[in-house]
Amino acid sequence: MKTGNSVNTPLVSEEASTADSPVPILRGRIFTLFNNSLPTSPNFPLDQTVNLFIQKNYPGATQRDWNNWNWQVKNSIHTAERLKEIFGESYENVISTLPENHLPFRITPYFASLLSRFAPDHPLFRTMIPAKEELTTGSGEKNDPLNEELDSPVPHIVHRYPDRVLFTVTGFCAAYCRYCTRSHMVAKENKCHVSSKSWDLAIDYIKRHDKIRDVLISGGDPLTLSDVRLEYLLSQLRAIPHVEIIRIGTKIPVVLPMRITTALVRMIKKYHPVMMSLHFSHFDELSVETKEACNRLADGGIPLGSQCVLLRGINDSVETFKKLNHELLKVRVRPYYIYQCDPIPGSAHFRTEVKKGIEIIKGLRGYTSGYAVPHFVIDAPGGGGKIPLLPESVKCIDDYGITLINYEGKEYIYPEKINPEL
Repeated sequence: MKTGNSVNTPLVSEEASTADSPVPILRGRIFTLFNNSLPTSPNFPLDQTVNLFIQKNYPGATQRDWNNWNWQVKNSIHTAERLKEIFGESYENVISTLPENHLPFRITPYFASLLSRFAPDHPLFRTMIPAKEELTTGSGEKNDPLNEELDSPVPHIVHRYPDRVLFTVTGFCAAYCRYCTRSHMVAKENKCHVSSKSWDLAIDYIKRHDKIRDVLISGGDPLTLSDVRLEYLLSQLRAIPHVEIIRIGTKIPVVLPMRITTALVRMIKKYHPVMMSLHFSHFDELSVETKEACNRLADGGIPLGSQCVLLRGINDSVETFKKLNHELLKVRVRPYYIYQCDPIPGSAHFRTEVKKGIEIIKGLRGYTSGYAVPHFVIDAPGGGGKIPLLPESVKCIDDYGITLINYEGKEYIYPEKINPEL
């Protein structure tokens, strides 16, 4: 409520918490002394460069602040001016002012600190920082290339497959990937903050369709919700008898790892089976902090899979994917999907030829363990769903059997004929 020129802040904020604090951190004028008296929370592991980054770019901030995910969101970088303050004048190609209704720019202080550990031409910069190429719309590019709105029977639900639905519970992300397939809805004023009433309409749809056994909670990023709101969603879905599996799609362990508090993991465990699909782009995202976040989730019994978009000049090589997948498995994340980049407006500079993805699978299969070989898929434009693409492994089928081609290109025959008397 406004009084004159001042703003009365609430005494307690539902969203406020500090990672792994033994009690909630309360916000507001009368709680300042109480907060300061709390014992220091166990430190989320930090890369050795972080303290210097904090001193230079966030003077006055403490490690307690840094480990508070709400502080991270509140202090996110979302202007070209602030970006240049941190990284200097290295970005001639950065868009200084984004057009109206364009996908906005946002990265967390944590992710900025990660970028600061690398040279300015490191591929990860391109995944998050807007470049002038994204202002040019190419042939075949569309705002909603997967036609999700066509398969949306009620707001926030996409029902494309018979036994599962996508539930978009927020339009907010802690950081905005420049190749986001939902750039048409994330961060939009009328789609960013979704009310519980809107959720209830979507949940009612799931209740009324008993063939739905699998619900993927997505957005935006669901882990930007408070524990209270996220638990409301999980509890409502778990109470539906025919919902067997709940999945959460998120990039939070990569861009805001301190969000993965022990309190969050304890809460999610109550609603098992809950699985998570984590969005990775490059092996250098697997920092000390991100590894800790993944291990916390895995220790909570949450099966983890990775979803990675194939991006030109960022991860489009066999060696990059091999290293990424090996590092993921070490923190108990199963490489699951490599997606061909969706043709959203301004994505031409990110997209590779489809054959590049097939080459990568061919270069992984047989040369590393099967757990490190994901599926390469195209989410078919127009709403056709995920279609897997594989290197050719069957040469022919004839009277002698099936002639197979292995990872080295050698041919082997599997005898197809079966004795009819058996």
